[in-house]
Amino acid sequence: MQENLFQLDYFQKLLLNRNYSPRTIEIYSNCLKYFFHIVAKDEKLITENNILDFLLALQKKDRAPKTINLYKETIKTYFSMIHHKSFNIATKFSKEARKLPIVLSRLELETMFNSPQNKKHRLLLMLAYSAGLRISEVRSLRLQDIDFAWLTIHLKWAKGQKDRITIFSQKISDELKNYCAHKTWSDYVFESERGWMLHPRTLDNVFNHALSKAWISKPATFHSLRHSFATHLLENGTDIRYVQSLLWHANIRTTQIYTKVTNPMLKNIQSPLK
Repeated sequence: MQENLFQLDYFQKLLLNRNYSPRTIEIYSNCLKYFFHIVAKDEKLITENNILDFLLALQKKDRAPKTINLYKETIKTYFSMIHHKSFNIATKFSKEARKLPIVLSRLELETMFNSPQNKKHRLLLMLAYSAGLRISEVRSLRLQDIDFAWLTIHLKWAKGQKDRITIFSQKISDELKNYCAHKTWSDYVFESERGWMLHPRTLDNVFNHALSKAWISKPATFHSLRHSFATHLLENGTDIRYVQSLLWHANIRTTQIYTKVTNPMLKNIQSPLK
């Protein structure tokens, strides 16, 4: 196992060198740690059958197809990069049915933002919604990325290792500027008490606490703020191509799922039950 841990450390360095995001490296690492723990075998002796048995065991434990496929791709990437060994695991685990995103209404968001919480948490949630940010983007956001004059945010090394520009609301501009008044340009906008990057679990806790305080029972997650951002832009009449650009979706079909959530024509139809 010590050898595996050493190889894992080297694998992390290779991923970092290839510009994988810190969050992706963390996910890959956790997958591999669990894999090595379960298989408990010298990695040089691991066979294709060992990997397939591991994946089928995950399936028997009712792990989501998306999770199993993540393990499969992570393991294949590891052995390819570390041992230059290719595993041809042809088994495909069926994808989960695509569900409609959970969207919070404008009233729910207003209630949530006004629920009792500290200023930092309130601003964090409002900015995430206002700009359509992912958790990773909120965590890594630095003061130098925000242009208060143009109300834009330059997200560097966003998902897919690409930069993108998004917008944020004038409504929170002054409050955000005052909050950041004593920060330097290189500081994180939202940081821990020690000045470090916030942990994803911390942001989830902030969101869940605000959701609970607002008495909202929807099974929403932090990512629902991004879903709500996209949906409300479309409701405002924003062209879907602009929404695609702000969200940095490679394929327009990914953005089109929000048109199934917001359908003005559907809202105008009344049930025949009188």
